[in-house]
Amino acid sequence: MRLLFCLSLTLALAVTLHGADPCVSGVPVGKRPGPYSFLVATGPQRGQQTCYICEQHEGNKPAMVVFARTTSEPLGKLLAKLDSESLAKKDSGCKVWMTLLADKADLDSLAKWAQKSGLKSCPVGTYEDADGPPAYKLNKDADVTVIMFTKQKVIANFAFRAGELDDKAIETVLKAMPGLFEK
Repeated sequence: MRLLFCLSLTLALAVTLHGADPCVSGVPVGKRPGPYSFLVATGPQRGQQTCYICEQHEGNKPAMVVFARTTSEPLGKLLAKLDSESLAKKDSGCKVWMTLLADKADLDSLAKWAQKSGLKSCPVGTYEDADGPPAYKLNKDADVTVIMFTKQKVIANFAFRAGELDDKAIETVLKAMPGLFEK
């Protein structure tokens, strides 16, 4: 009985401590995000390998890339808001896209999810390796990683474990967006 109590206490403490540590994933603030291509599931480039990083670096344009291990309603909500904000700043050349990290992905299902989420100009696609692009060093515990960059430099980075992306987390991400457009 005593051993069971000690094990339960240890497990509870481990869960509490794990939850208290912020998840860190992806290219750090101040660093340059490297190129990677992924298979696009939506829009005019559907079915093509594309590197939006390359396009955005050409003109030093602002961008937001979202890496996700799973699709969900909160992820759709985040992307819809980022999509709307980037459309409002269309003159800046701002672009947002989502890359699903999966060994194998169904482009039709992903396109349907994007449509259901109300995405208008935000392409979604898949990187066919669950670890993601090696240079990005995406944390396996991060279900969603959001990287914002402008002038070829990361200005904000957010990572969320499964279940952590909620309305409060979405608002935190949105508050970092004005930094993309500062001169």
